[in-house]
Amino acid sequence: MASSKSRQQATSKAPGSRRRAVSDEDKRARRATILGAAKTVFARDGFHEATIADIAREAGIAYGSIYWYFDSKDELFRALMDDQEAQLRDRLVAVMLSRQGDTDPEAIFRSAIGETLRFFEADRAATRLVFREALRFGSGIQKHLYGIYEHFIDDLATVVGQLQAGGLIRRDAPPRALAFCAAALIGQLAYRRLSTDDGIDTDTAVDFVASLLMDGMRAA
Repeated sequence: MASSKSRQQATSKAPGSRRRAVSDEDKRARRATILGAAKTVFARDGFHEATIADIAREAGIAYGSIYWYFDSKDELFRALMDDQEAQLRDRLVAVMLSRQGDTDPEAIFRSAIGETLRFFEADRAATRLVFREALRFGSGIQKHLYGIYEHFIDDLATVVGQLQAGGLIRRDAPPRALAFCAAALIGQLAYRRLSTDDGIDTDTAVDFVASLLMDGMRAA
C-alpha cells in the first residue's frame, strides 16, 4: 500500500474533500463507491484513457482520497475485476444452492448459462470491461484477468462433469475444454449484444445458447 506520507501528500492536493471514512463500515462504503465510479469511468473511457482524477470526480470525492484505498490505477482495476468476479460467482453459487437435490444436471447447466448471460445483460459496464478492455492490457493485468477467467471455467466445468457422469453429453472431451467453449460463446454473445440484440430478448438468447451448447455436446 502507499506510504502514509504519499497518501497525505495526495490528499493535500485536493482541498474540500469529503470527510475521511473512519469506521470499518464507512471504509467499506467508500471503497464500494470508488469501485462503482471506476467501473463507470473505465467502461466509458477505456482503461488507458481513464485517470484517477476522472474516477474521483465520478465518485464525488477528493483525488487523493482514492490513494487511501488503492496505490495505483492498475491496482484499482484489478480490485474492480475481482469484485465483478465475486458478484458473478455469488450468483452462480446461489443458482447451485437453489437446485440442491435437483436430479437434472441439464437444468442446472441451463440455469448457470442463464444466470451468467443475465449478469452481463444487466450490467453493460461489466461486459465492456471484461470483453473489450481485457484485450488492451499489458501482461501483468492480462495474467490477473486470465486467473479470473479460469475460476469461471472451473465453475462451468463442475456442471459439465456432472452432465458427462450422467451420460447426457459426450465423454470424449475434457470437461474444462467443453466449459471453455461454453464460456467463449456466452462472452461473444454478451459482447455482441452491447451493440445489437439481433431482435431477440434475453430469455430467448439464454434458451438459444443453452440449447446450442447442449445439442452440440449431447452424447450420441
